[in-house]
Amino acid sequence: MYLDGAGVYKDAVQAFEWFRKAAVQGYALAQYDLGVMYEKGTGVSKDVVQAFQWVHKAASQGDTQAQCYLGVMYETGRGVPKDVVQACQWYHKAAIQGNADAQCNLGVMYAEGIGVPKDDGQANEWYRKATAQGQTGAQCNLGVVYERGVGVPKDAVQACKWYRKAAILGNAQAQFRLGVMYDNGTGVPKNAIQAWEWYRRAAAQSYVYAQYALGVMYNEGTSRPKDAVRASSWFQKAAVQGHALAQYNLGVMYEDGAAGVPKDVSLALYWYKKAALQENELAKTKLENMPEMDSASLDTGKKVGMGRF
Repeated sequence: MYLDGAGVYKDAVQAFEWFRKAAVQGYALAQYDLGVMYEKGTGVSKDVVQAFQWVHKAASQGDTQAQCYLGVMYETGRGVPKDVVQACQWYHKAAIQGNADAQCNLGVMYAEGIGVPKDDGQANEWYRKATAQGQTGAQCNLGVVYERGVGVPKDAVQACKWYRKAAILGNAQAQFRLGVMYDNGTGVPKNAIQAWEWYRRAAAQSYVYAQYALGVMYNEGTSRPKDAVRASSWFQKAAVQGHALAQYNLGVMYEDGAAGVPKDVSLALYWYKKAALQENELAKTKLENMPEMDSASLDTGKKVGMGRF
């Protein structure tokens, strides 16, 4: 109640104290909640080791949420040394009890051969179990399975069906992938307007590939009037997240002074260098043909590029 503010003033510190009282008495759900609060630093100083210990206590009592969360902690090395075999074991414990997130995660481990031998059949089976419960990550993954023909015959129509299920429920990756299918006319009739709409939904969730795709559409005038300002805005969002092609395109726009985008060689150099550090060959070629800027100019470019002015 204190954590969510249900019927009382929201107070994370009070919530932590009540969870702690219940947790020390062995209440598994409270132990799990306490662990999550320690990991996120909610109502208490962040402590991933304490987080692991409390989540482990809950998982050992059979709490499936905790078992799945513990799998994530082992897989990522949060609060405990990374151990993908242990991660799979905890995912499996939760998955066989019907935890949809664990089923999806276990499917990914089988698909990629992490902690278990690679097995597309097992991966797809766990995805299907999770999709039966409406788990959107598994729905999207099953779409990828059908799009690429991994362990099943390639079927773009089925891929779109699964992408759409997840996209409607708000899964950003599925929204982007469905946009790509409309963009290319794969599994659905080619439709740039639909592509733009699904990219927009994914981009609104900061999905970097969708942000880049919107930049391209505005830059080329696909489904919307050509708009260099909006293109540069979406490229900027993707570039800040590390998308190399967005960084390169942003550099081009600043170098050329695209309509509505002021010409700025220092910013162009800044983004070319960012892209080149990620082995973008186009950016490397640009840098070979551009003069070096003094450090003060590049520092100005960095501040503007990161939106600090």
